[in-house]
Amino acid sequence: MINSLDGAIVDRRHHMQVRVYYEDTDFSGIVYHANYLRFMERGRTNYLRLLGADQSALFAEAESEAPGFAFVVRAMQLDFLKPAKMDDLLEIITRPVEVKGASITMHQEIRRGELLLLEARVKVAFVSGGRARPIPLPLRVAMKADQ
Repeated sequence: MINSLDGAIVDRRHHMQVRVYYEDTDFSGIVYHANYLRFMERGRTNYLRLLGADQSALFAEAESEAPGFAFVVRAMQLDFLKPAKMDDLLEIITRPVEVKGASITMHQEIRRGELLLLEARVKVAFVSGGRARPIPLPLRVAMKADQ
Protein backbone atom coordinates (compact mmCIF):
# COMPACT_ATOMS: atom_id res chain seq x y z
CA MET A 1 0.00 0.00 0.00
CA ILE A 2 1.26 3.48 -0.93
CA ASN A 3 0.87 5.98 1.91
CA SER A 4 2.37 9.14 0.41
CA LEU A 5 0.03 11.61 -1.27
CA ASP A 6 2.45 11.68 -4.22
CA GLY A 7 2.81 7.90 -4.37
CA ALA A 8 6.14 6.12 -4.63
CA ILE A 9 8.58 4.91 -7.26
CA VAL A 10 9.27 1.18 -6.97
CA ASP A 11 11.36 -0.65 -9.59
CA ARG A 12 11.15 2.30 -12.05
CA ARG A 13 7.34 2.31 -11.75
CA HIS A 14 5.46 5.11 -10.07
CA HIS A 15 2.48 3.92 -8.00
CA MET A 16 -0.18 6.33 -6.78
CA GLN A 17 -3.61 5.77 -5.28
CA VAL A 18 -6.73 7.75 -6.14
CA ARG A 19 -10.16 7.45 -4.53
CA VAL A 20 -13.14 7.85 -6.88
CA TYR A 21 -15.53 10.54 -5.64
CA TYR A 22 -19.06 11.42 -6.71
CA GLU A 23 -17.70 14.33 -8.78
CA ASP A 24 -15.64 11.85 -10.86
CA THR A 25 -18.69 9.90 -12.01
CA ASP A 26 -21.44 10.37 -14.54
CA PHE A 27 -25.19 9.99 -13.89
CA SER A 28 -24.85 6.20 -13.77
CA GLY A 29 -22.18 6.17 -11.03
CA ILE A 30 -19.40 5.13 -13.43
CA VAL A 31 -16.21 7.20 -13.76
CA TYR A 32 -16.65 9.66 -16.63
CA HIS A 33 -14.13 8.77 -19.36
CA ALA A 34 -12.34 12.16 -19.34
CA ASN A 35 -11.61 11.85 -15.62
CA TYR A 36 -9.26 8.94 -16.28
CA LEU A 37 -7.08 11.50 -18.11
CA ARG A 38 -7.00 13.61 -14.94
CA PHE A 39 -5.98 10.60 -12.84
CA MET A 40 -3.18 9.76 -15.31
CA GLU A 41 -1.99 13.38 -15.39
CA ARG A 42 -1.66 13.30 -11.61
CA GLY A 43 0.37 10.10 -11.94
CA ARG A 44 2.74 11.64 -14.49
CA THR A 45 3.07 14.86 -12.48
CA ASN A 46 3.83 13.05 -9.24
CA TYR A 47 6.26 10.74 -11.05
CA LEU A 48 8.24 13.80 -12.16
CA ARG A 49 7.96 15.31 -8.67
CA LEU A 50 9.48 12.22 -7.09
CA LEU A 51 12.33 11.83 -9.59
CA GLY A 52 14.71 14.27 -7.92
CA ALA A 53 15.66 14.85 -4.31
CA ASP A 54 15.50 18.59 -4.96
CA GLN A 55 12.98 19.09 -7.72
CA SER A 56 13.06 22.90 -7.44
CA ALA A 57 16.81 22.95 -8.15
CA LEU A 58 16.38 20.38 -10.92
CA PHE A 59 13.73 22.48 -12.67
CA ALA A 60 15.66 25.72 -12.08
CA GLU A 61 18.65 24.17 -13.87
CA ALA A 62 16.39 23.02 -16.72
CA GLU A 63 14.85 26.52 -16.88
CA SER A 64 18.32 28.07 -17.36
CA GLU A 65 18.98 25.68 -20.25
CA ALA A 66 15.50 25.99 -21.85
CA PRO A 67 13.59 29.09 -20.65
CA GLY A 68 9.80 28.75 -20.49
CA PHE A 69 9.93 24.98 -20.84
CA ALA A 70 6.92 22.73 -20.46
CA PHE A 71 5.92 19.12 -20.95
CA VAL A 72 2.94 18.74 -23.30
CA VAL A 73 1.01 15.65 -24.29
CA ARG A 74 1.82 14.90 -27.92
CA ALA A 75 -0.07 11.64 -28.37
CA MET A 76 -2.17 9.29 -26.26
CA GLN A 77 -3.54 5.83 -26.93
CA LEU A 78 -6.13 4.53 -24.45
CA ASP A 79 -7.72 1.15 -23.98
CA PHE A 80 -10.72 1.25 -21.63
CA LEU A 81 -11.16 -2.29 -20.33
CA LYS A 82 -13.43 -2.13 -17.25
CA PRO A 83 -15.32 0.68 -15.50
CA ALA A 84 -14.45 2.25 -12.15
CA LYS A 85 -17.21 3.28 -9.76
CA MET A 86 -17.75 5.70 -6.92
CA ASP A 87 -15.70 4.86 -3.78
CA ASP A 88 -13.28 2.60 -5.70
CA LEU A 89 -9.64 2.88 -4.66
CA LEU A 90 -7.61 2.98 -7.85
CA GLU A 91 -3.91 2.58 -8.41
CA ILE A 92 -2.29 4.64 -11.16
CA ILE A 93 0.95 3.04 -12.37
CA THR A 94 3.32 5.04 -14.57
CA ARG A 95 6.60 3.89 -16.08
CA PRO A 96 8.89 5.28 -18.75
CA VAL A 97 9.04 3.23 -21.93
CA GLU A 98 11.27 5.29 -24.19
CA VAL A 99 13.15 8.57 -23.85
CA LYS A 100 14.21 10.31 -27.03
CA GLY A 101 15.79 13.72 -27.57
CA ALA A 102 12.66 15.83 -27.05
CA SER A 103 10.10 13.33 -25.82
CA ILE A 104 9.37 10.59 -23.35
CA THR A 105 6.83 7.82 -23.90
CA MET A 106 5.18 6.45 -20.79
CA HIS A 107 3.02 3.40 -20.17
CA GLN A 108 0.21 3.95 -17.67
CA GLU A 109 -2.26 1.59 -16.07
CA ILE A 110 -5.24 2.18 -13.85
CA ARG A 111 -6.05 -0.78 -11.62
CA ARG A 112 -8.57 -1.65 -8.95
CA GLY A 113 -6.72 -4.24 -6.94
CA GLU A 114 -5.40 -6.78 -9.44
CA LEU A 115 -8.01 -5.86 -12.07
CA LEU A 116 -6.71 -3.78 -15.00
CA LEU A 117 -9.27 -1.09 -15.85
CA LEU A 118 -7.38 1.09 -18.33
CA GLU A 119 -4.11 0.87 -20.20
CA ALA A 120 -2.49 3.86 -21.92
CA ARG A 121 0.57 4.85 -23.90
CA VAL A 122 1.36 8.55 -23.56
CA LYS A 123 3.98 10.50 -25.50
CA VAL A 124 4.98 13.73 -23.79
CA ALA A 125 7.09 16.33 -25.62
CA PHE A 126 9.47 18.82 -24.04
CA VAL A 127 8.91 22.31 -25.47
CA SER A 128 10.48 25.72 -24.97
CA GLY A 129 9.65 28.87 -26.88
CA GLY A 130 6.77 27.08 -28.59
CA ARG A 131 9.02 24.45 -30.21
CA ALA A 132 10.16 20.95 -29.35
CA ARG A 133 13.57 21.02 -27.68
CA PRO A 134 15.95 18.36 -26.40
CA ILE A 135 15.20 17.38 -22.82
CA PRO A 136 17.86 19.15 -20.69
CA LEU A 137 20.54 16.93 -19.17
CA PRO A 138 19.39 17.36 -15.52
CA LEU A 139 15.93 16.05 -16.42
CA ARG A 140 17.33 13.24 -18.60
CA VAL A 141 19.56 12.12 -15.73
CA ALA A 142 16.64 12.25 -13.27
CA MET A 143 14.57 10.09 -15.65
CA LYS A 144 17.58 7.77 -16.01
CA ALA A 145 17.40 8.50 -19.74
CA ASP A 146 21.15 8.38 -20.21
CA GLN A 147 21.63 4.90 -18.76
